[in-house]
Amino acid sequence: MADPIVSVSRRLADAFSAVAGMPVDPVVRPSDRADAQANGALAIAKAMGAQPREVAQKALDAAGDLSDILQSTEIAGPGFINLVFSDEFIAQQLTLAMADATLGVRVSPDPHTVVIDYSAPNVAKEMHVGHLRSTVIGDALVRVLEFVGNTVVRENHIGDWGTPFGMLIEHLIDLGEENAAHELGVGDLDGFYKQARSKFEASDEFKTRARTRVVMLQSGDDDTMRLWHTLVKESTRYFNKVYTQLDVLLTDDDLMGESAYNPLLSVVVDRLRDGGLLVESDGAEVVFPEGFTNRENEPLPLIIRKGDGGYNYATSDLGCVIDRVERVGARTVLYVVGAPQAQHLQMVEAVARMAGWMPEGYVMNHVSFGSVLGSDRKILKSRAGETVKLAALLDEAVVRAEAAVAEKNPEMSEADRSDVANMIGIGAVKYSDLSTDRVKDYIFDWERMLSFEGNTAPYLQYAHARICSIFRRAEVSRASVRAITPSLAESQERALALRILRFDSAVWEMIDTLSPHKLCTYLFDLATDFTAFYEHCPVLKAGHEDTRESRLALCDATARVMEQGLSLLGIRSPEQM
Repeated sequence: MADPIVSVSRRLADAFSAVAGMPVDPVVRPSDRADAQANGALAIAKAMGAQPREVAQKALDAAGDLSDILQSTEIAGPGFINLVFSDEFIAQQLTLAMADATLGVRVSPDPHTVVIDYSAPNVAKEMHVGHLRSTVIGDALVRVLEFVGNTVVRENHIGDWGTPFGMLIEHLIDLGEENAAHELGVGDLDGFYKQARSKFEASDEFKTRARTRVVMLQSGDDDTMRLWHTLVKESTRYFNKVYTQLDVLLTDDDLMGESAYNPLLSVVVDRLRDGGLLVESDGAEVVFPEGFTNRENEPLPLIIRKGDGGYNYATSDLGCVIDRVERVGARTVLYVVGAPQAQHLQMVEAVARMAGWMPEGYVMNHVSFGSVLGSDRKILKSRAGETVKLAALLDEAVVRAEAAVAEKNPEMSEADRSDVANMIGIGAVKYSDLSTDRVKDYIFDWERMLSFEGNTAPYLQYAHARICSIFRRAEVSRASVRAITPSLAESQERALALRILRFDSAVWEMIDTLSPHKLCTYLFDLATDFTAFYEHCPVLKAGHEDTRESRLALCDATARVMEQGLSLLGIRSPEQM
């Protein structure tokens, strides 16, 4: 156990529960008045009709000797218990944490298979800034859930099916397969799509061909399927370029397009009908999940099959649930998609539970997020008024970062500068997104996100690089200084040690809330505490040899946690900047 607050919480929980005669959470949190504060006495006292200070004292008495963890305890105010950890315990826990592969982060007590549905671009359309949030939030959740021992299945639910593919295939035929493949291969997916759409709207003859082609596609015509595969293959090649540039984990193995669930659409209908859930409404086959109404307060249906026999998005999404639970074996399914999809996903979940496809104890969560805004507080657009293409945005990030690195370190070689600029530029874009509470919109601001000051990726990356430079100057191997001594004499030294130990809680808070900004806030606090430590606690200065090794160990521990924490967010940590 690394985090002292977790350790003392467990001991006090037993004590408070003994006093109350029932399980009690002692509510231990970091405090400005001490290292931590336990607030559990107030709720117990109210329930028992007793004085909070008396309850607090009884809990301390029941806890017995806590000297192996605490240096002192004090009952303050109306029953708060102020807790000061012993230096020996802090040093011991920090040494143990740094010897652990997870740096003191607890593994999951219930490891299981998790499916994360994220990114989801559309075939024959370029990825734009709207895909940024889903991709980087999903990627961070994949990394952190795997880190604590879960089996995580990445599913990139690309839009690769439906009526638009009739006009896209016909346009491909008009261009000639070789020319079309070249146009798609150079990344001009938007141009290809717009040309197809214009022809569809302008020509009745083309419109008829496109509609006929949709029927051929849905019936599995061999030649049509071959042309469809060309569209998917060339689009996927483009997606992969963006994913490589963005430094995320998605590969071709993670592709699960809408087309993959076609065989399950009729299964969904049959199962719902057999379960007595499917009813007819206005010619369509629907399910009425409880608790959903329209503006007139009438029951709101989830349409499963339209009156013309066509399936709906809900049918495909229910097929996803069946596949993910029954074939993949997932017990948790996360959907990293925009906030406007909230009601749709709620209704899909409600129907899946009514049908028994999401049993009790299985989790289906919508990890919603807000929009990326420009300085005008409207959806971010290019100067031409179009949605910003993600690849162009990432290119600009790296160019701007390279200029910043050249100014900060003009002596760095061109190759090193290019590598570091890529880490900083891409890291800045990702961190700016992840450090914002995901449910909120945020304003895209180049100057702020690339700043080396404040809660930004460059500030955190620079803190890591500065620590690496300390060891280069000292000519000391970081692996040789892993023992922390109990003499944490300076307050900044002690505060940094405690902050490092809270990495475990920060990681689990991100997991429990599915909110990457919780980990971002922790890493910023860690960098801030390190700056205070480095300014007040000499590390390499002559005359401080007695504390040198322990303080180097604190530097190393900070760098390792910073690097691991940024890695969980999908951000790399340069060793020089």
